[in-house]
Amino acid sequence: MATAERGPQKKFAVDEQDSAGTTGPVEPESVKPIEAPVDDLTTTRHVLTIGRRKLKYTATTGRIVLRQEVLTDGKFDGHVPKAEVFLTAYTLDDADASQRPVTFAFNGGPGSSSIWLHLGLLGPRRVVSGDVGDLAPPPYGLVDNAETLLRHSDLVFIDPVSTGYSRAVEGEKPGEYHGFTQDLESVGEVIRLWTSRNGRWMSPKFLAGESYGTTRAAGLAAHLQDRYGLYLNGVMLISAVLEFSTLDFTPGNDLPFALFLPSYAAAAHYHGLIPDRTLEDVLADAERYAAGRYPHALAQGNRMEAEYRAEVVGRLAELTGLSEDYLDRVNLRIEHTRFFAELLRSRRQVIGRLDARFTGWDVDSAGEVSTDDPSFRAIIGPYTAALNHYVRAELEYRNDLPYEFLSSQAAKDWSYKEFENNHVTVADKLAEAMRANPHLKVHIASGHYDCATPYFATEHTVARLQIPAELHDNIELKYYPAGHMMYVHESTRLQQSKDLGAFIKAAANR
Repeated sequence: MATAERGPQKKFAVDEQDSAGTTGPVEPESVKPIEAPVDDLTTTRHVLTIGRRKLKYTATTGRIVLRQEVLTDGKFDGHVPKAEVFLTAYTLDDADASQRPVTFAFNGGPGSSSIWLHLGLLGPRRVVSGDVGDLAPPPYGLVDNAETLLRHSDLVFIDPVSTGYSRAVEGEKPGEYHGFTQDLESVGEVIRLWTSRNGRWMSPKFLAGESYGTTRAAGLAAHLQDRYGLYLNGVMLISAVLEFSTLDFTPGNDLPFALFLPSYAAAAHYHGLIPDRTLEDVLADAERYAAGRYPHALAQGNRMEAEYRAEVVGRLAELTGLSEDYLDRVNLRIEHTRFFAELLRSRRQVIGRLDARFTGWDVDSAGEVSTDDPSFRAIIGPYTAALNHYVRAELEYRNDLPYEFLSSQAAKDWSYKEFENNHVTVADKLAEAMRANPHLKVHIASGHYDCATPYFATEHTVARLQIPAELHDNIELKYYPAGHMMYVHESTRLQQSKDLGAFIKAAANR
C-alpha cells in the first residue's frame, strides 16, 4: 500500500515601511500572515514486477524551494526564497547508496518540462501513445515500464522554473530564470541540493537530457565541476544540439543546408520518394555529398558555372525527392520548414519536424512553409493526460496549477545574452568537462528522421570537439530509425533502453 507524507506549512512576517518612510517592526494587529514557501513533497512506495524480479522503489514528488544567499553592504543577510522547483525522484529500496548510480533527467525546449523522458522512456511507468499509422485514441493508457532505467540507476526528473509545476515564488520574476546561465545555475542547484540531502555525493552520477536538455546537460557538466566540485560519471545526450550554428538557417550561414541533407534524404526515402534503395545506402550517399561536393557548391555562389549548377540540382533531386525546378528556384538551399511543406505537396500533406515519419494537413496546401508539426500534435494528448492522472492518482501529489508541459512564455523570453553576436555553443563546455574529468563518458542518441536536431549536425559537432585523441573513445554514438522523441517508435524504445542501461553499467565504474 502506498503511503503519503507531506511537509508542514510555515509562515513568517516581514518588516514593512511606515507612512513616515522609516522601516521598523509593524504592530501585531497589522501583520498580514505570509505563507513562506516550503518544500512540499509526497512520498509513495511501489513495486514493479519484471519477469521474476520485483523492483521495490520509493517515489518522492513535489516542489523544493530554491534560495539565494543575499549580501547587504557586504554582510550576509540570509537565504531568500526565489523559486519552487518540481521534481519526481525514484530510489530503489534497500540499495547501497554509495554503489547505486543516480541519473538527473530533463527535457529541453527551452521551456519544456521533463514529461517526455519521464513517461516516454526512463521512468517506471510509461504512456501508451501509439506510433505512426496506429495512434492511440483518447483517453490513452499508462502501463508499467519493464525497460525503465530504474533497473540500473535511481532517477530524478527535474522541471526547470516555469515548466511543469515549477514557479518563481510570489514577488519574484520568472523571467530571471529564462536564460542560458540562469537555467544552468538553478538546475545545478537542484542537483546539488538533492545530492546533499539524500547523501549521494559518493554515488555514481549521470545527466540525461533531450533536445535543449542536451545543451543544458553539456553546460551543467562543466558548471557542476567548476561551481561545486561535483564530477559526473556520464552524460546521456538524446537528440543533441551542442552548436546552434549547425541548426540556424540565418543569412550567410550555409552550414545547416548541408547538415540537414541526410535527414531530408531519410524522410524522402520513408515516404517512398527514393524507391529501390535501402535506407543505409541512401544515408551513406547523402552523407558523402553533404560532407563534400554540396558545401563546395554552395560556397561558389555566383561563380558557379551552369553545368556545375545543373549537376548539383540533379543530385539534390535524387537525394531529397524534390523537383529540380523547385531546387533551382530556392538557389540550391532547402530551408527545413519549407521542406516539410514541399516534400508531399502533391499529396496535400506536410511532414513532421520532430519526426518526419508523421504526416498531417496544413490550413493551406499551397503554403510556402508548414505552420504546424503533426509529429508533435500526435503525442501531446497522450503525455499530458498520463502525467496529470499519474501525479495525482499514483504519486498522490496535488496541485491546482496547470502542469506546463511546454511553456511558450519561457521559450519566448529565453535569453542568450552570453552569446551576443555569436552562435550559441556548449561544445566547448563539454570538451572542458571531459578534459578535466577523463573518466567522463558521453552517450549520444540520434534519430534518422529527426529534422529538429539532425544526426549529421551532431556528428559534425562531435568530430570537432577540442579533446585529446585519448578521450575520443569516451564518446559513443547510437542511431535509431525514429525521430526526435525516438522512443515513440516501439522497437527503438526497447533497443534504446538496453543501450542506456549498458552505458550506465559501463560508466559507473563499479
